[in-house]
Amino acid sequence: MFVDTIIVGAGIAGIAAGARLLRAGLDDIVILERAADVGGTWRDNVYPGVACDIPSHLYAFSFRPNPAWSQRYSAGSEIQDYLRRVARDEKLLIRFGTEVTDMEWDDSENGWKIRTNTGAYRCRTLILAAGRLSEPKSPEFPTLSTFEGPVMHSSRWDTGVDLAGKRVGVVGTGASAVQLAPRVAATAASTTLFQRSAAYVVPRNDAEIAPETQALFETDATALTRHREALFAEAELGHAARVADGVDRAALRNTALGHLEAQVTDGALRAALTPDYEIGCKRVLLSDDYYPAIASGAVHLEPSALVALDGNVAIAASGNRFELDAIVFATGFATTRPPYAQHVRGRDGRLLADHWSEGMTAYATMLVAGFPNLLVLDGPNAALGHNSAFVMLEAQAELAAALIARMSIEAVDVIEATESAEREWTARVDAASTGTVWLSGCRSWYVDERSDRLTLLWPGTATEFRDALRAVAEAPLPVANENIPA
Repeated sequence: MFVDTIIVGAGIAGIAAGARLLRAGLDDIVILERAADVGGTWRDNVYPGVACDIPSHLYAFSFRPNPAWSQRYSAGSEIQDYLRRVARDEKLLIRFGTEVTDMEWDDSENGWKIRTNTGAYRCRTLILAAGRLSEPKSPEFPTLSTFEGPVMHSSRWDTGVDLAGKRVGVVGTGASAVQLAPRVAATAASTTLFQRSAAYVVPRNDAEIAPETQALFETDATALTRHREALFAEAELGHAARVADGVDRAALRNTALGHLEAQVTDGALRAALTPDYEIGCKRVLLSDDYYPAIASGAVHLEPSALVALDGNVAIAASGNRFELDAIVFATGFATTRPPYAQHVRGRDGRLLADHWSEGMTAYATMLVAGFPNLLVLDGPNAALGHNSAFVMLEAQAELAAALIARMSIEAVDVIEATESAEREWTARVDAASTGTVWLSGCRSWYVDERSDRLTLLWPGTATEFRDALRAVAEAPLPVANENIPA
């Protein structure tokens, strides 16, 4: 089956791309999704307490704002319902239950050959929208098989497992762990949190959105737009704390440490919960119930990593031992080495994983040298540490739509970044990353350990990202073997 454009993945990135292409008049598109529903991370993450840490009204598409958000920070189920509505209302053609197993460029036909579990496809343009939070990462212990109770990753939550009255071990102290640990502790007999490194946590200050505010946004589109713009401007101010050590970073640090001091009075426990790296180097978390759960004893903090299991006894790096009935790994995802890169072959059969062997790179964060007519969304340097992912993904989707439309208008069969253009763009990103807090020395999923480069985050503001991609959309099309303005 031939389709002009195939999009792989029906999460936020895939929905953004599909909607923007349709709105640009490009209707010969199909989205291939291995699961049975849209939503990506919001479909997969159903653990207790799952919610967004970006204000709800900013965590939505500009072309489909949602006036009816119920909370300042929406729960995962509400976000998932929103994404379902967008996919339906935008009339996206999605083939569910279709897992892509191989993607290969065909020089003879200037197109891609796609193999899936349900059949083969061909397309001119391929958009990878599989995301960076799709493949869970769990520690591998040789003795894990000796554990007799349920074991699950936070993003593969088994709703059939009842943790009430159980002794539960939670491994990790990232965003998922901070949300789920207090909820698990509410019904578990005991909850032990294994902390490899402490996190900075700031107040969440969540609240219900008043019915009169919902009604206003429902009837007054201008009021909703202004509210979104104000939230965006406020979030952009958070970038200053990440790029320079000054008053903004000090203020953020003081907020986090003040929050810790106010909620944890025990000095030794507070010391164990105090990070040993600069704020912002890792993700800054939002919670009002995480510290109280630990301070009250509902969650027992083990300030060292889980390193082994002896049957149902968990052994920490400190040597402490804990009898457990269930284990939850809240240990993140394969971010710097996206698994889909093992299934994409460009010119001369080169694997995308090999091209990215020292870290992800791309021209304009989307075009990869040697991989014609391939557009990567939510890949190299396309995430943020201070603002909404929707803003970034919309900017990428707009660029994808512009490039594909111009290919037809200008009768161009192939767009492809040259190696020099990709190198020059990467050098600019690296230069902008120098001196930022993300490269201040901590170990985080933002930085590729193979090259010590910042490969996940865009080092600038969301506004700068949007402007940079719009400039690419207006420049000459990137055609192989021609110079591309970098």
